[in-house]
Amino acid sequence: MPKRKGYIRLRDIPPDLIDLLNHGEAETATLTEQTAMDFAVLLGTLNGWSGNAEGLAQEAARQDFPGHGLVKRMELAGRMVGRHGGFDDREALQQLIAHPVDTVRGFACFAIALHPGLGFVDKFMEMRRLAADRHFGVREWAWLSLRPVVVTAPFEAIDLLQGWVSEPDANLRRFAVEITRPRGVWAKHIVPLRAEPWHGLPLLEPCCCDESRYVQDSVANWLNDAARSQPDWVSAVCRDWLRNFTDNSACCYIVKRAQRNLSGK
Repeated sequence: MPKRKGYIRLRDIPPDLIDLLNHGEAETATLTEQTAMDFAVLLGTLNGWSGNAEGLAQEAARQDFPGHGLVKRMELAGRMVGRHGGFDDREALQQLIAHPVDTVRGFACFAIALHPGLGFVDKFMEMRRLAADRHFGVREWAWLSLRPVVVTAPFEAIDLLQGWVSEPDANLRRFAVEITRPRGVWAKHIVPLRAEPWHGLPLLEPCCCDESRYVQDSVANWLNDAARSQPDWVSAVCRDWLRNFTDNSACCYIVKRAQRNLSGK
């Protein structure tokens, strides 16, 4: 992560910082900074990439990135880097995954999620490194880009991710919970989990006393999502957890936050 204070208002971002971001010479410190970027310029900086950098730059220059919201812009860029090498050349994809700039690694997230040659399990395996990325933004793009895959097969995703919630890396535990939230942020709802959230317990229960606040917040938000359609179930889960882990501060925090929108809790 950049060792500087990030900007939260577009009008406050210095032009020289935007120029550095656009030319791949700095990483973003906030989502607002990424919103201010010109992706066409950044996509024209991949000199030495084993994909078709020239063709990518030409297509990017013709794309109306400013006409779209940030998520769509990231998706468009991910599809472009895929078409120009990321889909056909494994080395090209790995170079994007390892790129020093967070936004390019974000493009790699979408290239993986949109990859026509990768199966369900393979997409998760390729995304692991990005799900554990040092940059918070890349970690968010990792789950957000792969979310449509989970929406199409939520129970298969839960089965696959059960091993992730026991990983030593808190970022991977967080990913497994966040990507399966019934009502994800900036993402389609997972209708079966809205109706029957108890299917998510194999991911939630191993994290009910997680030492990481990053994971705790995700578990609490998962349950808060579920409470909008199944409030009684969420209340029962929270009672059970508190009964079993009365003196655990992490569990108490999760339970309180999970029930923040339930009346009388």
